[in-house]
Amino acid sequence: MGYGSLSELLNDVRSCLEIQGGAVKVTDAAQLRNTVIDRLVYAAVFGADEVKDAARWIIWQAAWEVGVQPASIDGLYQARQRGEYASATVPAVNVRAMAWDVSRALVRAAHAKKVGPFIFELAKSEMGYTHQKPDEYATVVTAASIKEGHTGAIFIQGDHFQASAKNYGKDPEGEIEGLRKLIREAVSAGFFNIDIDTSTLVDLSFPTLDEQQRTNYERCAELAKLVRDLEPNGVTISTGGEIGEVGKKNSTPDELNAYADGFERVFSELTGKARGLSKISVQTGTSHGGVVLPDGSIARVKLDFDTLKELSAVARTKGMGGAVQHGASTLPAEAFDKFPQQDCLEVHLATEFQNILFDGGAFPEDLKQDIYNYLREACADEAVEGETDEQFIYKTRKKAWGPFKQQTWDLPTDTRAKMGGLIQDKFEFLMDKLNVADTEHLTASHVKPVKVDEPIPESLAAAVK
Repeated sequence: MGYGSLSELLNDVRSCLEIQGGAVKVTDAAQLRNTVIDRLVYAAVFGADEVKDAARWIIWQAAWEVGVQPASIDGLYQARQRGEYASATVPAVNVRAMAWDVSRALVRAAHAKKVGPFIFELAKSEMGYTHQKPDEYATVVTAASIKEGHTGAIFIQGDHFQASAKNYGKDPEGEIEGLRKLIREAVSAGFFNIDIDTSTLVDLSFPTLDEQQRTNYERCAELAKLVRDLEPNGVTISTGGEIGEVGKKNSTPDELNAYADGFERVFSELTGKARGLSKISVQTGTSHGGVVLPDGSIARVKLDFDTLKELSAVARTKGMGGAVQHGASTLPAEAFDKFPQQDCLEVHLATEFQNILFDGGAFPEDLKQDIYNYLREACADEAVEGETDEQFIYKTRKKAWGPFKQQTWDLPTDTRAKMGGLIQDKFEFLMDKLNVADTEHLTASHVKPVKVDEPIPESLAAAVK
């Protein structure tokens, strides 16, 4: 399926596009969507370096030609802060597994439900264990949008660009420099939405809320300034902060006020009157992946929706669109319509889609067992005394997606279609519950994408002379 050389790639894409003067002109959009994009995205992920670079650049440039427009969601969240819409919660989906098929399912679901705002996102930690760096991830979700005939804005988001408290304690500047490097890489790749998570640096041993939150808001302000320095002309990157580490104690309005006031003070000193935070992530009772019981099932979680509503209201008084809920995908079905009812701005969803892929009945059993055997060996040091094998597999199986990326991408078409169908059904259910069906007008009204051109790779430029 891949290209053996750059000349082979160029011979293939001539059927649907032209490369001239460092730009791409799509001459047959149907041909691009129907066949060529599948081969291009495969090359963008698994090709040799110059083939990979060429495929990624062509996909990015061709996307704008056919109306796929990576954008910032900040304009929409400013509209929410002003009260121009309400009771709609934007789904942000961590596409950590089978990214090509899952991204396509997300776009199909959005089209079926006429959804305007939906987000492709990936966390810093996920980039590691799924073997998806920002440039690859942005390319795959953009290609999926081309494949499914999407037109208009798409939102690509860096989730939990998080500081490690342990590493920060040993080397503060080294840990923050790692986040600076990641932010530069992400913005360059087309991530125009970035969530900075320095909530891990909150120190509850201090007597006042300002002191507890100070390192959190100071470091977030510093990194948010970097985002503003890097953003392309005409783009205001949506930037999020966080006050409550997911899985820890619930956030409070007083904590949000202390954080937001401190952030604004420091950020204003650093930037003047630049746009601050678009949103703020809070903790109201969830945990990433859910709590795993001995039989491998997930414990029911009690979410504090009243606090979530109160936190969103406080956030809007600070110039943000509202509060963001993490770790929600494994909640019971009846919980999801409460998010728009309680004015939750955005909800992050991840683990349940992985569960559907593994447990929905379409995943090949032999490959699944190969994966589980791999995990028992590769992740043996993560085993905890007293836990069952089911608990161990459930908590570690996310780490198989990188090592088995090509095997799952190369599964038979009908197998992948079945899994994609199951995922799409879940997406459509969530979009109804989150009240974002029939919201295409929201992004059309409030989001104004700006085309950002990338320089043509040198090897490709030489080949098309």
